[in-house]
Amino acid sequence: MIENIIKTDYYKNMGLGTVRDKVMNGERLSIEDGMRLFECDEPLAVGALAHQMRTRLHDDKAFYVVNQHVNYTNVCVNACTFCAYRREDDSQKGAFVLSKDDVLAKIDAAGMTPREVHIVGGCHPGLPLSYFEDMLSAVRARLPETVLKCFTAVEIAHFAKLEGIPTTEVLARLKTAGLNMMPGGGAEIFAPAVRERICARKSDADEWLRIHGEAHALGLRTNSTMLFGHIESREDRLDHLDRLRRQQDESGGFTCFIPLPFLTENSRLSIENPLTGLEQLRTIAVSRLMLDNIPHIKAYWVMLGVKVAQAALKFGADDFDGTVVEEKIGHEAGADSAQAMTRNELEGMITGCGFRPVERDSYFNEV
Repeated sequence: MIENIIKTDYYKNMGLGTVRDKVMNGERLSIEDGMRLFECDEPLAVGALAHQMRTRLHDDKAFYVVNQHVNYTNVCVNACTFCAYRREDDSQKGAFVLSKDDVLAKIDAAGMTPREVHIVGGCHPGLPLSYFEDMLSAVRARLPETVLKCFTAVEIAHFAKLEGIPTTEVLARLKTAGLNMMPGGGAEIFAPAVRERICARKSDADEWLRIHGEAHALGLRTNSTMLFGHIESREDRLDHLDRLRRQQDESGGFTCFIPLPFLTENSRLSIENPLTGLEQLRTIAVSRLMLDNIPHIKAYWVMLGVKVAQAALKFGADDFDGTVVEEKIGHEAGADSAQAMTRNELEGMITGCGFRPVERDSYFNEV
């Protein structure tokens, strides 16, 4: 059915004929093309184009990874208005800081050997860089073959500020301690006016992109993200995607893009028109079509919910994330998904919507 839609005048009649031609010819879309996709009255047509592109790249494969998330603290200096996870200081109810032994205990308690450990947390004002070096070294000793994907660019900038050293030195020291990759969190939305309202204390877009470029230069692959569905405009989303692909043109180290829907529960940020499922899917589809140089788009089931994540595999996404084990940040913001999934559950979710499940490592090598 999708192939029949692609081959007719359907897109021409909606004013998307040139966009369709660019997609079919593998040409880069402009921001104006992206806006036409956002304004199209038929989201299924946009999804069909994105599905065409993801099928060209990945056939019927849908990837997943056996991974484990660990959040080491929720104490943070940034005070982002959208964040439900953050605590002001160590004395506030619910605040926590994990020791190195606590982190190892969580890994041991999962009862598996993950291919990837994903470690992130708040920007705690009292944790020195040596705390993170010791943590990574201990996890590396416990899991010598596991990829350690840790610390957002915002955390890297925070570590550098506390230590009074360049971010490149922070990255190099963490790499020596065992760091393999960086997650893509902290990007939020790059538009300065929006960023001033939702995360004024956090690294700005230029710093976030610069740190990822530095990581790429050191041989560290990274992910990228966008938080959408709050007070940003569709133009802001397209600017964000364009800046990501320009950074990828320059440094080439982004492995995956993760579109993250804003979850409203427990947030101090007031939203007049919460995201609909169709707008989430349309944004994922536009992301696939705009990001021609980032190979993978993740349907992050933790924040999308399993049903929308399954649908996203038909709207351009090709990765279903992984087993996760325990996730705190999205769930404190209102995610009603499970805390974890087994390999069998992930494969069942993927096959249930007509795709072939492929277990991968952190670099998307099939295993």
